[in-house]
Amino acid sequence: MDTTYSRAVAFAVPVFLSLIALEFIVDRWRGTEYYRFADAVNSLSCGVVSTGMRVFFGFLGLFAYQWVLLRLAPVRLPATHWATWAFAFVFYDFCYYWQHRLGHTVGLFWASHVVHHQSEEFNLTTALRQPGTGSLVNWVFYVPMALCGVPVGAFLLVGVAQLFYQFWPHTRHIGRLGILDRWIQTPSNHRVHHAQNDIYLDKNYVGVFLVWDRMFGSFQEELDSEPCLYGIRGQLKSWNPVWANLHYYWAMARDCWQTRSWRDKLRVWIAPPGWRPADVARRLAKPAYDPRRDFARFDPPRSLALSLYTLVQFLALIAANSHFLALLGKQPTALGILYFSLLVASLVILGGMLENRRAFLAWEAARLAALGGSVLALGSWFGGVRDARIVWSIAAFALVSLAWLWAASRQGAAAPAPEAAAA
Repeated sequence: MDTTYSRAVAFAVPVFLSLIALEFIVDRWRGTEYYRFADAVNSLSCGVVSTGMRVFFGFLGLFAYQWVLLRLAPVRLPATHWATWAFAFVFYDFCYYWQHRLGHTVGLFWASHVVHHQSEEFNLTTALRQPGTGSLVNWVFYVPMALCGVPVGAFLLVGVAQLFYQFWPHTRHIGRLGILDRWIQTPSNHRVHHAQNDIYLDKNYVGVFLVWDRMFGSFQEELDSEPCLYGIRGQLKSWNPVWANLHYYWAMARDCWQTRSWRDKLRVWIAPPGWRPADVARRLAKPAYDPRRDFARFDPPRSLALSLYTLVQFLALIAANSHFLALLGKQPTALGILYFSLLVASLVILGGMLENRRAFLAWEAARLAALGGSVLALGSWFGGVRDARIVWSIAAFALVSLAWLWAASRQGAAAPAPEAAAA
């Protein structure tokens, strides 16, 4: 397990959530309405999924990195010298640029990265909307750092530092920053990157230093005459964090199955996003997409009672996720996987409820009943918690939530909603 990352996340999450709360207050005070409840919950849910997946599968990249460093690197840079850390920081940013660029231009890598771009809003919750499959594929871009002898510790820490740096540019409440916009990643530059307008598409890939975009011709400044439209072409139309991570893989697999060309069965995985085999494209022809004409936010209506219920349950799951991270390495891995699986299943159910799908109200009732019943039957919670007060508090929370859910469902919370699209 990647415990360095998990410890860093456990430390940073309270700071990030506090800044999100502050931005939300500023947003409401200014009346800009850059936040939508379900969109923000879905972004944070994807962040929970991403964190757990990286914790459990981050060892793949670490194993490969250490293997290359120990067996193939011609030199080993000293971990105690400041120049090693400066070199590692700049080199990591260069590798990130190419990881990010190929994440927009190669279908297999886009299938992972697309999660980060699905939000149709742009705020600090978008920064935490990270892919769950990133730890399976992104490590290949950092192997050159191992070949150059960058120590594992330096690689991990500068990676976490750059990841945390990229939090603050995800906001519309900070305008142009003058000379900084010319040299580093700023909110103005990153708004361009998240926009689906034709002029902004696939621009501004850098993590920190804008020199890479300028050097390789991918820089585009934000234009007052062209307001940014956020989200992806071929909307997700779902608040399900698991489907958010799988939908583009499914789309590619479907095209791979349907095309008759063996060459295209392979090409679909490495072609740019949006490419389709000719025979499939002919059968499923669609009008050309125009962001200004076709863009419409996905947000099925729901009752205030259901929104408040979902908010409380989501905050409880965020607290449980912090507990899950704190327990890593302190309980058997199997229990950690079980804990994480329960968190993900709960987030999927809440996402379905935010779409006003009646079936998910029943699933939520079953989840609460199972939670209260199991904690009372076992007399404990994860991490060996056997304090009767905590056990009874969890059971009481489940019981009160069941009553609240029933009341919310009686207030029109289960109105029909549009079907989720595969995108």
